[in-house]
Amino acid sequence: MGVNGPGAVPVGKRRHRRRAVMSEINVTPFVDVMLVLLIIFMISAPLLTVGVPIDLPQTQAKGLDQDREPLTVSVNVKGEVYLQNSEIKVEDLVSKLKAITEARGGLDERIYVRGDRKVDYGTVMRVMGRLSAAGFRRVALVTEVEQGS
Repeated sequence: MGVNGPGAVPVGKRRHRRRAVMSEINVTPFVDVMLVLLIIFMISAPLLTVGVPIDLPQTQAKGLDQDREPLTVSVNVKGEVYLQNSEIKVEDLVSKLKAITEARGGLDERIYVRGDRKVDYGTVMRVMGRLSAAGFRRVALVTEVEQGS
C-alpha cells in the first residue's frame, strides 16, 4: 500500500516533464548544400558555352537586345562556314537558312555574320553576298567590344 506523505508522488501521475517544442530551423545543412551547388555551377558554367572558336574584331558599337537565339553564320580562320554551331557548305547555306527562317516566321529575321579577324575579307563578303542575293535584307556583322582606348 502506498504511503502518501509530503514528498511522495501520487500513484498514476508521472514526474518527467515534456520538452518544449523547438521552433528554430537548423539552416546549417541547407547552407552547406547551397554552397556545394554554387561551386558546381561556377565550375560547370564556362564549360557549357560551345560554339565556333573565332577571334572577332573589336569595335566601340553597342550591343543589340534580342529575345530569342539569333541565326548566326560564322566564318573561321580556315574559311570554313558554320550555321549556328554546325559546319555547312557555302552552297547549302541559303537553302538551310530559308528553311529555318520560314519555320521561324519569314525572311525578315536578322542574320548575324561572325568572321574571324584573320579570315580573308573576300570570304566573308562572298557569304554576305549569297545572303543578300537570297533575299535576306537584315544581315549584321558581329564584333567584340573594343578594349582600351
